[in-house]
Amino acid sequence: MSADDGLRGALRALKLSGMLDTLDARLAQARAGELGHLDFLQVLCQDEVARRDQAAFARRLRRAHFEEQVTLEGFDFHANPKLPAAQIRDLAALRWLDAGESVILTGPVGVGKTFVAQALGHQAIRHGADVRFAKTSRVLAELAGGHADHSWARRLRELARPAVLILDDFGMRELTAAQADDLYELINERAGRSLVLTSNRSPVDWYPLFPNPVVAESLLDGLINTSHHIHMNGASYRPRKRPGRVPLAAEQEAG
Repeated sequence: MSADDGLRGALRALKLSGMLDTLDARLAQARAGELGHLDFLQVLCQDEVARRDQAAFARRLRRAHFEEQVTLEGFDFHANPKLPAAQIRDLAALRWLDAGESVILTGPVGVGKTFVAQALGHQAIRHGADVRFAKTSRVLAELAGGHADHSWARRLRELARPAVLILDDFGMRELTAAQADDLYELINERAGRSLVLTSNRSPVDWYPLFPNPVVAESLLDGLINTSHHIHMNGASYRPRKRPGRVPLAAEQEAG
């Protein structure tokens, strides 16, 4: 067995596939005199770190359950000049996440709230954070199912665990007393962890959706006062996403 084969076997045994995948290229560099002994070892280690980082990133993306994988770099801010582009871009710095604060995105249907929320989630994942995306109605149904099969506490812990929980379509309809209680417990359990909420309603219009005003005030006052509120207005963003849509730059050149 050659020395190369022995090295490959050792890398497989240690599950260092990042090193194994680039070994031939690194050996060629070393033999060509481009890498000294220390450099050879260093770049192999860097290859392994890069492979593990990419694998961890992919796992976080899968666990997020995004409806679609989008980024702020891919958002067409020119499509709607009324959008607060500077405020949205500022959120990409993730200072709100570091501070354990939340983000509330409000505005009419189709303006791009869900896109921006998922893009912020993607940005958080790129920086190593765990994220979960879900429709608010699905989260409430998940917790309700926990009451039925006695798994409520486990389901609550799972929803509380990610650094960022994105609740899409928050405040769509009136809540039952049980739903309001579950939402109260969830947000209290997530104290110190960030939420991103999208809603067609202004936060002041959320209070009447709760059957108990005391629960509404206890829950919403703290949430709203520790959140960055971005109101997105203007034309619908959805036509920009239609299949076969001509990009804005091409439209401008044609005009």
